[in-house]
Amino acid sequence: MDDLVKVHAGGEDYNSDFSDEEQGESSESRLKRKHEEEILQKPFQKGRHSQVAHRSFHAGELDREEARNRRAHLISLNAFERHKKFVGDYILYYGGHMADFNRSVAKDKTDSDVLRENHRFLWRDEDEEDMTWEKELAKKYYDKLFKEYCIADLSRYKENKFGFRWRTESEVVSGKGQFQCGHKRCEKQEGLKSWEVNFAYVEQGDKRNALVKLRLCPECSFKLNYHHKRKEVKAKKGVGKLSQENQEPLQKKRKKMKKRSSSRSKKKKHKRSRDSSTSSSSSEELQDKEPDSEDKALEGQSESDHWRGPAPAVEEKSREEEFDEYFEDLFL
Repeated sequence: MDDLVKVHAGGEDYNSDFSDEEQGESSESRLKRKHEEEILQKPFQKGRHSQVAHRSFHAGELDREEARNRRAHLISLNAFERHKKFVGDYILYYGGHMADFNRSVAKDKTDSDVLRENHRFLWRDEDEEDMTWEKELAKKYYDKLFKEYCIADLSRYKENKFGFRWRTESEVVSGKGQFQCGHKRCEKQEGLKSWEVNFAYVEQGDKRNALVKLRLCPECSFKLNYHHKRKEVKAKKGVGKLSQENQEPLQKKRKKMKKRSSSRSKKKKHKRSRDSSTSSSSSEELQDKEPDSEDKALEGQSESDHWRGPAPAVEEKSREEEFDEYFEDLFL
């Protein structure tokens, strides 16, 4: 048996003394190797036997990463796909059937349906009472319309029934209803005429009237006036657009006015010359006379002082005082 041990061990006998020496050498070499590793270790490098994280910390980090991924996935979906995902998750975790979540599409309303129900051809103060979000939506759409000319539907003109609506921004830009025919199925641009129509309509159970203007071509104008004649709106002609026959009497009137004005100016000049001659003679006569006391008081006042306040009160002198002043002037 000993021979077999020697053969397997390489012919060496491993007793206790030898093993102790081996253990002492290995510990020294182990310390030396550890010291060399500490010297050669980089600042950012972790140790070989670093502390392992706890299992709960690892599970928390995994949950955070999963939550980030789910949030990014939900953001990438649109509203309808997100709704379907939530419904599917509910059925998956809580049970049920997809038929329980089906809804009738016929009851759904779009924005156009809301506008049709709450639209007003002309909004009044009474209509703006008790405003709901549907009425506010219809009012906001009404404020964006252009209410100068109307677009007409003349398809039932033989029944004397017409439909009118205001123009949108795109129609104003393209000239529809003003430079093109106002009938919604006509695009003619020649021979347009303007018409005023008293539009009687029923809206929200109330009968109302509105005076609207239309621009129609000759064919559509015939349809509009099929039952009775409407009022045509014509532009007022200016003075520059008058014919030669109307201009001749105007020129004659102007010549007569010029003659009258020249004769009046001559009469005024002649009258002024006469007035100036009489005023010069009266002024000479006044210079010969001595100024009175009232004139002396007025001379001391300037024109600006004269208009500042009421007229100054002139003291009336007695007859004896007037005689005394007269004799004093004689005996100077």
